[in-house]
Amino acid sequence: MKQAAKTPPKPAVLSLAQLLTEQPAAPPPGWIEPGLLPPSGILFVGGEPKVGKSLLVANLALALASGKDRAGFTISAPRRVLVCQFELPTPQFVGRLATMRRSLGAAADQNLLVDTRAGGNLLSAPQGLNHFLNAARQAAAEVIVLDPLYSTHDQDENDTRSMAALCQSLLRLRDASKAALIVVHHVRKSIGREEIGSAFRGSSALHAVGDSYLLLTRPSAHLAATVELRFQFRYAAPPEPRLLQLDPQTLCFSAAGLAPARAAAARKKVEQEHVTKALAGLGQQARYNQLRQQVMAQTNCSRRTAQVAIAPARRREPGRDPVAIWETRRRVRCGDSAASNPAACPPRPGGGWNEECRRGGRRSPARAW
Repeated sequence: MKQAAKTPPKPAVLSLAQLLTEQPAAPPPGWIEPGLLPPSGILFVGGEPKVGKSLLVANLALALASGKDRAGFTISAPRRVLVCQFELPTPQFVGRLATMRRSLGAAADQNLLVDTRAGGNLLSAPQGLNHFLNAARQAAAEVIVLDPLYSTHDQDENDTRSMAALCQSLLRLRDASKAALIVVHHVRKSIGREEIGSAFRGSSALHAVGDSYLLLTRPSAHLAATVELRFQFRYAAPPEPRLLQLDPQTLCFSAAGLAPARAAAARKKVEQEHVTKALAGLGQQARYNQLRQQVMAQTNCSRRTAQVAIAPARRREPGRDPVAIWETRRRVRCGDSAASNPAACPPRPGGGWNEECRRGGRRSPARAW
């Protein structure tokens, strides 16, 4: 019997005309709308410790598996979801899911799968990557959850080369499994209000690999909400920040409206005349801390702004002789007794300490401005 002819492999290089014939007429809808998780995309979810990252991701996993909207997010259709979590023992994690699923019934039971042997496998090692790929194939996963990212590698998160290699592992996992990824990660200790994707801990390589970023922060105390969500999308404008409320009985999040807009703080500009005015009120022998505090009080500026404004005055004092400047500073540094014995501390227009001042031990603990 003749064997069937093998289908030749698809060429790797295609023309634009060939690619256009394979392109869908309309882009497929996102799996979590609005735009949070595109098909085969990578979503990073981050926030400070104990803010509710894992709880929210578990809510989203159940919503994806059941095909039902949750927490103000729209789910287009049920998806098969593989959860690889490393923080809780499996029985405790299943107990958490059981509490969350009460409002859904059995809708998510067959589509939500848990990798019970995820612990100890590292994406940064070939054997660990193969484990996750095999688990994804076994689950026929369309979405893979990794919670948290730091448990999937042993690399230095501040080393660009190491994190670039980890990002390549994430891309290989996505491409080989043809699944979207939801990655839970921590953020840096100090972040700005406008930082979202760049707020995630580690090298900037992480900021380059994600398609969307969801940042959880604690809202103002006067708001009746548990977390505030902020968004950053690579290919679209992000939605407005929104609030979520957590029900401690069901462990389910619900939408609590949009986050109130925060007015940008007006930047205080300090001119040199402000420094001159503050110095006139304190006298030429004012200490640096006194002068800075006076400038801050007069202009209502920050400490850093006051320091920047004072710096030019410290380097250059217009209209005064350099020897007179040093004489004033010498009086503050060495005490008034130096004025009666100039030989012990001669004027030095070039600045700095002379040997007599060092040996005499007359250095004042407070520095002249």
